[in-house]
Amino acid sequence: MNFLDINQVSGNAVDVLRTDSAHIPGRLHEGQDVEKSASSFSEMVIDALNGVNDLAQESTALTEQYIINPDSVDVHDVTIAMSKANLAITLTKSVVDNAIKAYREIINIR
Repeated sequence: MNFLDINQVSGNAVDVLRTDSAHIPGRLHEGQDVEKSASSFSEMVIDALNGVNDLAQESTALTEQYIINPDSVDVHDVTIAMSKANLAITLTKSVVDNAIKAYREIINIR
């Protein structure tokens, strides 16, 4: 079974095409702008961290509102907000710890 046509290969470069509509659209090219993808990755990480921070602040605000005026907030909303914030912080901590662990393993490869 042949997956590649001889005309698709030139040196060590092969055009990668989207084969499923669920995959990311477009082609990967050798001259792709690396700085653009690096900045978009950093923006994605910052947006994710800001989302975790927003969940924590929302949880804190609901808790404070519940302490000040218990009748204005449903206790279930406070509990749900606290659980969301706790899950987001725990997941973020896990991802950061694993990234640091992977970085240390890469550094220690000899």
